[in-house]
This record gives sequence, C-alpha cells and structure tokens, in this order.
Amino acid sequence: MKQLPSVSHQSLLFDYVSFCRSINVNIMKSIISVGSSSASNRLFLQQEFYNLFMKKCSELKYLDMRSIEHQIFNFPEAKLRFESLYELKCDTSIDSSYFYGLAHISQYIQKIIVVNNAKTKANFGVVKLIEVQKNLKYFELIDDHYIYAPGPDRDSYKEILLALEKNANIITHLNIYFIFISRTSPNVFPKFLKLKTLITGFGFSFSKEQLKMCVYRELEIFKIDYYDLKAASIIIENSGGRLKKIFLGSSYELDDYISDFDDDSLIFIRRVYENCLSIEHLSLVFPPSEQHFDEFEKLLKTCQNLKSLLLVIYMNEVEIEEEILFENGEELLKILIKSAPINLREIRFLYDVKFSLESLEEFLEKWRGRPALSIFTCRSIYKEENYVRLINKYKDNRIIKDFRCESFDNVVNENFKM
Repeated sequence: MKQLPSVSHQSLLFDYVSFCRSINVNIMKSIISVGSSSASNRLFLQQEFYNLFMKKCSELKYLDMRSIEHQIFNFPEAKLRFESLYELKCDTSIDSSYFYGLAHISQYIQKIIVVNNAKTKANFGVVKLIEVQKNLKYFELIDDHYIYAPGPDRDSYKEILLALEKNANIITHLNIYFIFISRTSPNVFPKFLKLKTLITGFGFSFSKEQLKMCVYRELEIFKIDYYDLKAASIIIENSGGRLKKIFLGSSYELDDYISDFDDDSLIFIRRVYENCLSIEHLSLVFPPSEQHFDEFEKLLKTCQNLKSLLLVIYMNEVEIEEEILFENGEELLKILIKSAPINLREIRFLYDVKFSLESLEEFLEKWRGRPALSIFTCRSIYKEENYVRLINKYKDNRIIKDFRCESFDNVVNENFKM
C-alpha cells in the first residue's frame, strides 16, 4: 500500500488562512494537482485543506463549489463558517446531497449562480437551496446547452423557477436566458416586482398578453436578444422610467431573416425615447430606412443623458453593394453630428455600415469641441494605411480618444472596455 504524504502542522509566522474569505474548489484542486499525481494523495490533501480551513477561517463570503468531492458541510465547524456565505457558484451535475447540506446551514446567501449542465432531471438539492434562502438578491442561471438537453415535453426550468418564486419579492437581479421553451416562466416572471436588473431572452415562451403582465417599475438595467425586439418594447413601455442601460445582444451574429424586423425595430426606438429619458447606455438595431433614421434622430434629441451607443445597422438582405454601405455610414454620421447629445463618448458600429475616408474626416472635424470620442467596430477597412493616418491625426488633436477594430464578441460585449 502506498504511503500517504505526511502533513506538517508547524505554525507559520503569519496566519494567512484566518484571513481567507473565499474557496474556489477548482483552483484549490489545480494547485494540489501540481504537487501530486496520485488521485488518492490529491483527495487526502484536499481533505487536509478543508480541515485547516474550517479550524482557522472565521467566516466565508464566497464559495465556488463546482467539482466538489468532499462533504465539507458536515464538518463540526461548518455552520459557523458557512452561515455568513454571501455568494455561491455551483452546477447542477453536483450530487444533490451537497446542496441539502448547504441548505441546512446557509440561508442568507445573497448571490447564487447556477450552471445548468445536468444530463438528467432537475437537481432537487439546488431547488431546496434556493427555496430556503431568506435574503436572495441576485440569481443567474447559465445553460450549458452543449451538454444539457431536456426531453421534448419537459419544462427544464420549472422547479428552479418555482423555487425562485418564493423569493420573488426580494430578488433585484435576475439573469435567465431561455434556450428552451419554459411554460412556467409566464406565471412566475410577473411576480419579480423588485427587479433592478433583468437579463433574459423570452423567445417563444411568452405571448403578447403574458408579456404585458411583466411590469418592472424599478428596472434600471435590461438586456435581451436582438430577435426579441417585440418583447423588449413591451417591457420598456411598462417600466417605470428608471432604465439607464438597455443592451441588445446574442452569442451569435445576425445571419437570418428576422420576421417583422422593420416594424419591430421602429417601435423599439420609439418606446425607448418615450419611456427612457434617463438612458445612458443603449443598443439599437434597425434597417437604414429614412423612417428609421428619423426616429433615431428623435431619440438622440430626447435622450440627453446618453453616454454610449451600440448601433447595429442591419438590412436583412443576403448581398449588399459596398456603395450602399458607404451611403448608410454617411447618413448615420450626419445624424450623429447634428443631434448627438453632448454626453455621448462612445459609439460601437456593427454590420451594414461603412465610413468613407471623406465622410469620417468631415464627421471628426465637426466633432471638435465635444468630449473625446471612442469608436468600436469590427470592420478591417479601418486598419488600412489611409484610415490609420486619419485616425491618428484626430487622436493627436484629442478629438478621438480611441478607435479600435475588434472581434464581433468584443464589440457587442458591454463589459469590454477600451
């Protein structure tokens, strides 16, 4: 039998562990694996780590328990260490017994992030943990759709949504993107009356009448899919006028024909300037028609607090002549220079729009006297020598703060900063 490694209990000059407030199981396991190739040795060292942590650490604020292999919630000191837990990250492939153990001792978790990657039925341990919470403010469900797939007649979100319903009056941040149809969500979502942040994709789960029941008067941050403009307009219309950030996004690029796109995008622009006078960060997607440009200009004149814009000009066509792209860009820059609010400092451009050298120079020349502008795009044309020379000229004059050609993912990612 292979001898297990000896563990030294010699005291350190400084008691680092007593100041520890977080555990990330994956990181801890990675560190241990560097010094031991034996699975039994690694398990032993993990056990010793948890023993030391339970004895030394006064309280725990953050736990990422993905890939956990030890019943640490059964330790004698567990209640004292975990009753102050603030944030938890986990996944549904973990055995439910771990969650039942944690539910018994941690009932004031404020932030829970669940990765939904179980291949079978719902994890009722996770459901129980959510149910017993008394101060849950933030909940996020991440579907690992490459692994997880529900049965054809199964509402894969039902049990978790019903558990969240018991905390609906205190949850302020909700992030659930429905990859699969959820028949339960239309009954539960109207009950989240205190939401300040909503990140979701309603998809085919909600009818128009059901969406109108979702009234969030305290909503400040709203993110939804490009393809959900109809739903977005209804949510915005029923918001309380406090929205500061509206993001349209997707994990994939627009590459299909969008039903009712012209009408829905027009209504979306109108709902924003009618209901969101405090908006600071905004995503818009619309075709380059005269009517849409007119409504966009009204929005710029009305929403004077705007600081950043993501403009997705999308023509819903397969092939577009380059001359048309330059015409779209010229019209867009004319509107921006004429009507952009003074606080606007960042613009991101996507899809069916290009700026000729002449139009871009005219725009930048007329931008003088305003705050320096940051521009994001994924068009490689702006890496050409003539454009680089022009951009550097206006950077030197402090008219441009930054001009970047980035990947599609970075341009649409509101958290990616220049």
